[in-house]
Amino acid sequence: MARTRLYRDGVLSAENFSCQEISTHLGEAGAMVWLDLCAPTAADFDMIREEFGLHELAVEDAGHEHQRPKLDRYRDHLFMSAYAVCSDQSANNLDTVELSVFVTANALITVRTDDRFTMDGVVDRWDNSPDLAKQGVGFLLHGLLDFLVDGHFAAVQELDERIEELEELLFEDGRTEAQALQRQTYELRKNLVRLRRVVLPMREVVNSLLRRDLHLVTEPLMPYYQDVYDHVLRATEWTESLRDLVTSVMETHLTVQGNRMNMIMKKVTSWASIIAVPTAVTGFYGQNVPFPGFGGHTGFYTSSALMIVLSVVLYLTFRHKDWI
Repeated sequence: MARTRLYRDGVLSAENFSCQEISTHLGEAGAMVWLDLCAPTAADFDMIREEFGLHELAVEDAGHEHQRPKLDRYRDHLFMSAYAVCSDQSANNLDTVELSVFVTANALITVRTDDRFTMDGVVDRWDNSPDLAKQGVGFLLHGLLDFLVDGHFAAVQELDERIEELEELLFEDGRTEAQALQRQTYELRKNLVRLRRVVLPMREVVNSLLRRDLHLVTEPLMPYYQDVYDHVLRATEWTESLRDLVTSVMETHLTVQGNRMNMIMKKVTSWASIIAVPTAVTGFYGQNVPFPGFGGHTGFYTSSALMIVLSVVLYLTFRHKDWI
């Protein structure tokens, strides 16, 4: 599956033309081409290497999954590896889609591993800023980075909201199962670790693109790239703070569980002490030796009074100490 666009002198002039026409357009003055490949085959990689003169190591990295977000510089082009974040609301899972990007003097090639991430949002960014199209390939790359980083930022915000919901469940009196709460906490921590691996290296990627010796970001585009870099920094710092917050939630949960267990043990011990009083009195009066009131009504009344009075005294004492 391939998707193409052609800009001439900063104006969109053609869309969805065949890959065989790319060579013709690349030879035109003022032309800029975008090619998007979804789940490419080995033949597709051979095609882009020949059409755009890409380095074989860069093409090899694009064909291998699980690359670290990075920016590699070659003689006449750049290779960038990045990730789009996809959130599965039903499973409370955070998924990532790998994206490989080749940047040449007059072309942008994007390679997606699958169709979970679509380029429609990126195309909308380009269409909403037609006045920047004259700035060359840097314009196309900015729209892509802006969309990816906004997705990272939205994912961090979503995780923050889920952590706030989790914090509210911590102090509910037994209405939330401890196992379910622990499972949610560990899922959030796992999602944050996955998101951190995606967001943190992007800071270096965008910072490298801002270098003037690359001659990619023109002066009119500089504020837009700096805005993307600011969003990357904010997403990174927010992710780091959420990691600490999840750790705090886990520790607080264990503390709350320990406090609840202590309260339960105090109540059980208090009731056991109260129950021990009748047991002690009846055990004493059950001796096989004569004692005052033995064999008469007096002994029954005395033992009953002792059980009632001592039980009430213990109950009031424990109640006063808030043990019951």
